[in-house]
Amino acid sequence: MSEQNDQEREFDLKWADGAAHKEPSARARMLAARWKESPPEPVPFRGDPRPVAPRRSSWVSTTIVLGCVAAVILLLGYARFQAPY
Repeated sequence: MSEQNDQEREFDLKWADGAAHKEPSARARMLAARWKESPPEPVPFRGDPRPVAPRRSSWVSTTIVLGCVAAVILLLGYARFQAPY
């Protein structure tokens, strides 16, 4: 019985896919109506990328990381120095 339903479903899908006229989706209809009133401006295939902030040099990043590591080491050493035995 299941096999028969699968064959019927496959037939229905082939029939629907082979339809001569397909109704556009709701989004396509909405965009067509909006563009009829005010068409979109042309956009280049690859537009200019947005300006990017200049990158920091690698030595600045290395200095920041090493400074943070040194601060953590000093903080842990100070905390251990203050802790009573």
